[in-house]
Amino acid sequence: MNACANPGIRSNDTMKAMVSRSYGGPEVLALEEVAKPVPEAGELLIRNHASVVTAAICHARAGSGLATRMYFGLRKPQWLILGTNFSGVVEAVGSSVTRFRPGDRVAGTNATNFGAFAEYILVADDGAIVPRPVNLSDGEAVAVFDGAVTALPFLREAAGLQAGQSILINGASGAVGTAAIQLAKHFGATVTAVCSTANVELVKALGADTMIDYTAEDFTRNLDSYDVIFDTIAASSFSRCLRALKRGGTYLTTVPSLTILVQMLWTSRIGRKKAAIAFTGLAKPAEMARNLVFLAELAESGKLVPVIGVTHPIKHTAEAHRLVDTGHKTGSAVITIGAE
Repeated sequence: MNACANPGIRSNDTMKAMVSRSYGGPEVLALEEVAKPVPEAGELLIRNHASVVTAAICHARAGSGLATRMYFGLRKPQWLILGTNFSGVVEAVGSSVTRFRPGDRVAGTNATNFGAFAEYILVADDGAIVPRPVNLSDGEAVAVFDGAVTALPFLREAAGLQAGQSILINGASGAVGTAAIQLAKHFGATVTAVCSTANVELVKALGADTMIDYTAEDFTRNLDSYDVIFDTIAASSFSRCLRALKRGGTYLTTVPSLTILVQMLWTSRIGRKKAAIAFTGLAKPAEMARNLVFLAELAESGKLVPVIGVTHPIKHTAEAHRLVDTGHKTGSAVITIGAE
């Protein structure tokens, strides 16, 4: 089928892309021939080699909740090709592009226009795109940026994590959690990682100082123990974690809700313990690009390593969606698109 699948695509040539034309389960995904993008002024055309399936993308595919529908389309998706993270080679550039040229190996995230579940993707020259870390493959590059672009603003800005502080990371074996462990150690914090029995050795290898198996122990019973609690999977709550926070401590959650927004406003004015959330997907491209530069430097120095739980070719993207839907993904679910 030769049809424009995302806004901004303009071509008579075609490419393969994973398309979802309606909301629903992974079965709504279909590999189709769609229009190949053509770069205009200030745009790059990237031959994409890899992407990742995230919980946020699965919510978008399913059309879960009113907030999702308000953004992605009330009755049907306005972006038919999902996927944010990409890694590949610049194939062509539009006029006025100055940062990159054809042949450059790049990686980044397209958090507003999506389109990464495809052989080609359009990205703005001033967008969240950086040279691919030289020591990583395309699959490793999308994985290393996957959870880290979320974890970094939460730890550095929202929590102001400092050397010598203690942090508990709930959901420590997921994409955000595995990145958060490594970033927290880079910032000099003492890390307690909460995960299942099967992932205890993984989080230990990433640098966690203490491991808690959530099937055997309730971390919220550890009174006045942590400067920061980072709930990467929204499996707890500020009220439940309150007693485990030290005086002046901060509870972080990645999932927005009316409750956490009210708690954030309330605790910013009164109380000795704070609730917070960071809207990382709404960050300006320039800010996200700066974060990617920081993360790429850590990756090239070996201080931030990718954790890949599964890898599927693009034709099996639905299988990755099914795994992520279970809530039991380890690290990143990588999608490969053609040869590197």
